[in-house]
Amino acid sequence: MAAINRDPTTAPHGTRNDALLSVVAAGVAVCMALFTDEGRRPDALGWTLLIAAHVPLVWRRRRPLLMFAAMVALVVPYHALDNNHGAPLPASLIALYTVTVTQRPLRTVLVAATGLGISLTVMLTFGEHKQAVDLLRIYGWVLAVIFIGIDVRYYRQYVASIVERAERAERTREEEARRRVAEERLRIARDLHDLLAHSITLIGVQTSVAAHVLAADPERLDRETIAKSLDDIAETCRTARGELRTTLEVLREQGAADEARGPLPGLDGVPDLVEAARLAGARVEPAVRVRQVPPAVGAAAYRIVQEALTNVVRHAGPEPAVRVELYEEQGALRVSVTDDGTRGGPGGATAGYGLVGMRERARSVGGTLDAGPRTGGGFEVSAVLPIATGREGNR
Repeated sequence: MAAINRDPTTAPHGTRNDALLSVVAAGVAVCMALFTDEGRRPDALGWTLLIAAHVPLVWRRRRPLLMFAAMVALVVPYHALDNNHGAPLPASLIALYTVTVTQRPLRTVLVAATGLGISLTVMLTFGEHKQAVDLLRIYGWVLAVIFIGIDVRYYRQYVASIVERAERAERTREEEARRRVAEERLRIARDLHDLLAHSITLIGVQTSVAAHVLAADPERLDRETIAKSLDDIAETCRTARGELRTTLEVLREQGAADEARGPLPGLDGVPDLVEAARLAGARVEPAVRVRQVPPAVGAAAYRIVQEALTNVVRHAGPEPAVRVELYEEQGALRVSVTDDGTRGGPGGATAGYGLVGMRERARSVGGTLDAGPRTGGGFEVSAVLPIATGREGNR
């Protein structure tokens, strides 16, 4: 939303417009001095004071109080010389209106009362009583200008508050949109990391097995083992392609329809992860004692198990013993992946995004995750994912 200028002192062409207004008001004053109350037509000094009283209007936006004071200082001697009392009225009303719409109501009343009091005092001192009565009647317009100016001031404040709230709401929407974009980018990065790291690791292990068989005894090829390794690689590629397609579909189609469809894998996909890890050489013992959890919790648990098994295959050494446990306890899904690897477990290699991604997965559903070396050797990943709130939300 484009910013709206609510400061009259910085309005576009403000000084130029006020200069034109001053010229127009001066022209009106000259006409009134020439064609009304000819008996009090100004002399040379009167004309000078009358014209000079319109000059401060040029700075009425920037210095309203100073402008009003300068005009009073010029108009008072003009009236004291018994010149045409109606001629300065348009400029005086413009000055008073400017003070009214730019100052607080109390200050406006004090300024107007001071100006009117000075004028009346001068007229009563140097002029006739009838002239003072005429001036008082003329300044009856002062009250109307004050009321109009105060009303305009409050209306401007009301409009400014509406515009400010709209701008604040727009900024809030933009910040929320940026936050959602950042969260979505982080989620995409986690999904792609979990998917590609797991699949590429398995493909690398299976390819190494095939290469080892080929290099061990070229003259006595174990065709069955090589064929099985190649089949495993092909199956891993098909699985990765399917998960990647599902992930891309989620990115293309946002909204409630995606959530209802539940495209992300859940606990029912854990057996496939266990089987893939076994094919890569790990001795995995699963223990899944959970029937049903909310989709978000199930997806988080699936990704945590997937990343943990990927790190086991990558870092835990040859044929590690792995135990995967998922069970419900005290309203939370407990996830545990432990191994007896000889290279420090998932954290023993170069630092990457695996553990960071698992912790973010756990936090995304309000859970926690701990990971580190075990006392007796190997590595352990354990997560606690609340499911009570998710189940209540699904009812």
